[in-house]
Amino acid sequence: MIAQMFHSGPFLQDLVLGASLYFPPIFKAFLLGLLIWLLIHHLLRDWIYSGEIWHPTLMDLSLFVISICAALFLIVNE
Repeated sequence: MIAQMFHSGPFLQDLVLGASLYFPPIFKAFLLGLLIWLLIHHLLRDWIYSGEIWHPTLMDLSLFVISICAALFLIVNE
């Protein structure tokens, strides 16, 4: 049991590919989605926080999730 805790093999070998790091598509989608969300949030910020939206934080979160889904869709359909 203690030998399993102190594993001496390569650490996170699924993330390391040669000498460079491998970023899975969901990580790329997260970064691209963050950029999309920043653009959308900047454009809609005044409207979101004007009081017309019942819960601005939930609106921000839903825009963020939609942005990540759109980014993953763009990455997959390249």
